Amino acid sequence: MCIDEHSEPHFHVERDILDEVKLEEVALRQMGSRGPSLKEKLQDSLSCGGFVTLSSQGMAYALLATVPPVYGLYTSFYPVLMYFIFGTSRHISVGSFAVISIMTGGVTEKLAPDDLFLTNGVNGTVVDTDARDQYRIEVVAAVTLLCGLFQIVLGLARFGFVVTYLSEPLVRAYTTAAAMHVVISQLKYTFGLTPKRFSGPLAQIYILFDICTLLPGTHVPTLVVSVLTLALLIVVKEVNFTYRQKLPLPIPIELFVIIAGTLVSHCVQLNAAHAVEVVGEIPSGLAPPSVPDVSFFSEMIGEAFAIAVVGFAINISLGKTFAIKHGYKVDSNQELVAVGLSNAVGGFFQCYPVTSSLSRSLVQESTGGKTQVAGVVSAVIVLITVLKLGSLFGDLPKAVLSAIVFANLKGMFKQYGDIPSLWKNNRIDLLVWVVTFLCTLLLNLDLGLAASIAFTLLTVIFRTQLPKYSVLGWVPGTELYVETDSYKKAKEIPGITIFRSSSMIYYANAELYKKALQEKSGINVSKLITLKRKQAAKQREMEKKEQKRAEKERRKQLQNGVVSVSADGAAVRNDFITQLHVANTHFPAEEHMELNDAQSFGSENLTIRTQSIILDFSTVCFIDTVTLKTLINIFQDFAEVGVTVYISGCQGLVVQQLEHGGFFFASVPKTHLFPSIHDAVLHCLKHAGRNLPYYCALSYLGITRAVYAIEEKEHSTPRKNTCYTGSKIWWVVPIMLGLVCGGQVQGLGISLLKCEGCMDCSNQYQQILETMSQRISDKEQS
Repeated sequence: MCIDEHSEPHFHVERDILDEVKLEEVALRQMGSRGPSLKEKLQDSLSCGGFVTLSSQGMAYALLATVPPVYGLYTSFYPVLMYFIFGTSRHISVGSFAVISIMTGGVTEKLAPDDLFLTNGVNGTVVDTDARDQYRIEVVAAVTLLCGLFQIVLGLARFGFVVTYLSEPLVRAYTTAAAMHVVISQLKYTFGLTPKRFSGPLAQIYILFDICTLLPGTHVPTLVVSVLTLALLIVVKEVNFTYRQKLPLPIPIELFVIIAGTLVSHCVQLNAAHAVEVVGEIPSGLAPPSVPDVSFFSEMIGEAFAIAVVGFAINISLGKTFAIKHGYKVDSNQELVAVGLSNAVGGFFQCYPVTSSLSRSLVQESTGGKTQVAGVVSAVIVLITVLKLGSLFGDLPKAVLSAIVFANLKGMFKQYGDIPSLWKNNRIDLLVWVVTFLCTLLLNLDLGLAASIAFTLLTVIFRTQLPKYSVLGWVPGTELYVETDSYKKAKEIPGITIFRSSSMIYYANAELYKKALQEKSGINVSKLITLKRKQAAKQREMEKKEQKRAEKERRKQLQNGVVSVSADGAAVRNDFITQLHVANTHFPAEEHMELNDAQSFGSENLTIRTQSIILDFSTVCFIDTVTLKTLINIFQDFAEVGVTVYISGCQGLVVQQLEHGGFFFASVPKTHLFPSIHDAVLHCLKHAGRNLPYYCALSYLGITRAVYAIEEKEHSTPRKNTCYTGSKIWWVVPIMLGLVCGGQVQGLGISLLKCEGCMDCSNQYQQILETMSQRISDKEQS
């Protein structure tokens, strides 16, 4: 089949008409094909190894929340059931998370510090830990309920998009800095120390300094337990990662170290004989629900909102990652409601706030978990632990739980690798990362988050206020218009300036946009208007003087009986017209032209000037009142100096906003808007009675391959912008190989290759034609 190279390709297919029976035969329909059965789903969920870490991490992260470890077990049970019912992600594992736990611990330590529970004991002043823990449980229940309410309200109001303001560099830097908070908070359990409590900005620095001063008093048995446990955890986790493709299930090392730590502590009597701090008595059974004390709400509203936003950000980012990988959709608003209900219900059962856990979710996904049934299995394991096995872990050293926390922070510490990557890819994102990390580390977690978000938004504002302003040029032979300073082939069209901003235009950068337009176009509008008004004022003064002189001369002639017509008025008027033409001509902004200088230019140097300006609005998505007024001023000011302004690439919404704002009027009709830059350029050329620049005509003649390039020649005219090709000119002369003689080259006509600029270009053109004719003659003779 022959297809014209300029036409669209076509094809046809001959086949029989298919009914359903024939379709099944041709397509080989698989009868009874369905998804995984309930039995297969249960097998996948039961084979998942993620539940083995749920109990251990829940107990460990309870230390971060400054509540007894048993409440970590409660947190691993009730919220999981709620998410199983309302959640939309199939792979994430909901439960305690280090960052959320440390943020919760900051609230409890602020509202229930140790200083409030000091009592006089045998050995002096001591802390009543029972009263303190009971009070902190009430605080934690209140913050969990308030956090859940925030998330539910935001979800019902469909505010799931608020998490988009938390950029990936911000979230990663925030979690990395929060990991540093976790490390500092757990050092006291690792070294067996009791540092002072600090709050407010730089609190972590003060705590770290206090721990360093207390290091000589390190409790050696506790340190030994911590180091051995941490070393074992790191080694086995590395084995799990290295052989993850070969192992059917990851080795549940956290569960093993808890069991081993409890047995060793019980047999050796670490608490009684070596004063190693242990978990203590863990009550059996589930605690009855109770209504949290809402009187705490006013004192924790900021922290609760921060926990709600950060928890949802972590949850939705992880959920969308798995959804993209496995081909399903996660509803951000429904996720917000699901996590909110998990926290709100958990608040009635003395749980602390939850979100999805990165480590447990990865284990659950990698070991075959495909539904939230795996979460239910985990909850059943936790329930058995709470009802029957919890009391057996009373001798578990807290140093073991602290080591588990440290081992699970490995993924967050790897995020320091973002720094060299961002240094190469995006310095602004690197600045966001560093500022977020420092603000979160030096300030509280809530203040750090607020400062980080504010700084991130400021970077967006600064980038919109300092965009890249460009003059666009035409790529010959196409309808493309690109930046002239980035593309060598892009050529400015004489008499037309195409202006583009890389960002949207709004009240914060509208005036900067106007200033950049004048700089890029080389038209100092205010100066030209001032010059024009001075000329007009001078002309009026000259006309008045001329009228007085003419009247005086007329009277004198009447007295002499002679009446004549003076030609001086016409001469003065012609001089004014010449000066006004000069004032309305395009001159470079850097040339500070005075009034008297205008008369020095000859009319031959005024033929090339900017007659039209095209504003590319493809990046503009809305128009505010300030931008509307600025646009009106731009149209009116340039019109006053004889330059017509057009707009191209407007979106429909922008056009509607211009209409509603009263932008279109007699001097700015709607015909000044064009759907593309090329349409606007063609309109400008048609209005000026010109065609596209002639350096593209060669391609239209089909002889672009027969081009003889002459070396670059310097433009001899010292004044800039009198020739649209700039200070240097590329001369090209087509040669039809074996067909074109010197006379035929001359016959192409000067309009094909002429610069349309100054006389110097024309003279050089004639010299080049003579040179080319001589070369062709020499070639024919040889």
